[in-house]
Amino acid sequence: MTTSVRVPRPASAPRTELHVDPRFLPLADRFFAMYRQPQHGGGALTAYFRGEKVLDIWAGWADRDRRWDRDTVALSFSTGKGVASTVVHRLAERRLIDYDAPVARYWPEFGAAGKDGITVRELLTHRAGLHKVRGLMRSPLDLLDYDAVVRALAATPADPRRLRGPGYHAVTYGWLVAELIARVTGKPFVQVVQDEIAGPLGVDDFWYQVPGQHRPRIAKLFPHINPAGLNWELTSNVLSLVGPTRGLAEAAMPQGFDVLVRNPAVHDAVMPGWNGVFSARALARMYGAIANGGRLDGHRFLRKSTIAQMSQVQTHDRDYVLGIRPQWSLGYHRPILASREQPGNAIGHYGVGGSGAYADLDSGLSLGFVTNRLGSSLTALGDLRLARLGVEAQAIVRNGK
Repeated sequence: MTTSVRVPRPASAPRTELHVDPRFLPLADRFFAMYRQPQHGGGALTAYFRGEKVLDIWAGWADRDRRWDRDTVALSFSTGKGVASTVVHRLAERRLIDYDAPVARYWPEFGAAGKDGITVRELLTHRAGLHKVRGLMRSPLDLLDYDAVVRALAATPADPRRLRGPGYHAVTYGWLVAELIARVTGKPFVQVVQDEIAGPLGVDDFWYQVPGQHRPRIAKLFPHINPAGLNWELTSNVLSLVGPTRGLAEAAMPQGFDVLVRNPAVHDAVMPGWNGVFSARALARMYGAIANGGRLDGHRFLRKSTIAQMSQVQTHDRDYVLGIRPQWSLGYHRPILASREQPGNAIGHYGVGGSGAYADLDSGLSLGFVTNRLGSSLTALGDLRLARLGVEAQAIVRNGK
């Protein structure tokens, strides 16, 4: 049984119907408590459980003079890596991509500078040695030029540290996966996302280039992403000179990035490592299909055998960029919950600042969360809001409420 809560609004306003399964009211309460004041910003949370939508709620402010509504979407940073990875698995399921084939089989130019043996599996698990975005292009605006960036990545030698373990490709991952997909299909990456994700799931809100008519729906991000409020250029320069943080600066802190993320031109570009714009509803629906054995609303999205492959942990080694052991599977990480007890069989991807989504393959639960109030910019895999929401959701499922 589910409950729909209607909030009266003028006839011209967007739809305002929230969807709350009574079992998940404690999760809704925890979410609403996060957005009580305009300075808290806004967000949306959607959950699926065993193929059924059990929560679809939103609250707060999309901008200082605009409330978050049903149709608000948000720039979600690395959350988009999970969506791009799912496209790869849809293609692999049809044998268009072989995980153990060299990337250069599909993208010949990638084999330059000794990279001819790097496999798709290594690419999906951040072991391609191409994590460096800092210094890749001459200016920050050059990062908006998709073709120039993929040419530069193809010509770049791999970092030798790849042979010892993964190095999180914080920004470059999206271009690498997108170009692989484009070469395999012969179609632009954004078109393939529509064909393989948005179309089959029946929801449009999976964008790396946002159509003009939908841009007013994008929530305004705040505050600046500068670490601890410090100057971006100074901080990134210092971190790039210090051994333990050099990899993070190389992978996630290109010059001028703090300004670039606020440039409207990012919604014209294809930068799938960080510029994906989504609704919580879309993310939860995709992961809801994955959590439900690959089926949703009676339609097959992925085979169980594919999900078993894509969720298998590929490396337990320490990541030389993040300094932790993320247990990368094929394009995803294990979701992080604010609890000693972590889900043992789950995949997803969080984004810097707070947005993220995941599927718990054991319980059948999926969560999608987007927000415009950026949390810690030093936590590459997100902040604690989704981690806390996940604890509440897991407790509900575990206790059978």
